[in-house]
Amino acid sequence: MSVVISFRIPKELKRKMDELCGLINWSEEIRRFIEKRVREYEQLRAIEELEEIIRSISIAPKGTAMRYVKEDRDSH
Repeated sequence: MSVVISFRIPKELKRKMDELCGLINWSEEIRRFIEKRVREYEQLRAIEELEEIIRSISIAPKGTAMRYVKEDRDSH
C-alpha cells in the first residue's frame, strides 16, 4: 500500500519539470531518490552504532592472542 505526500517547490522549477514531463517520470524519480537517501542514512546509522560498540569494547592485554593460540595448539 502506498501513501501520498506533498511538498512545495518554486514555480520556476515546476515549469521546468512540466517541460520535461514527457521524458521524465517525476514520481518514479523522486521515489527512487527518497529510497536511496533512506538507505544511505540507515547505513550511516548502522556504522555509527557499530563504531559505538567497537569503542565500548575493552582492549585485550598484550599477549592475549598469542596465549589463546598457544592454548588452542596445546589442547590437541
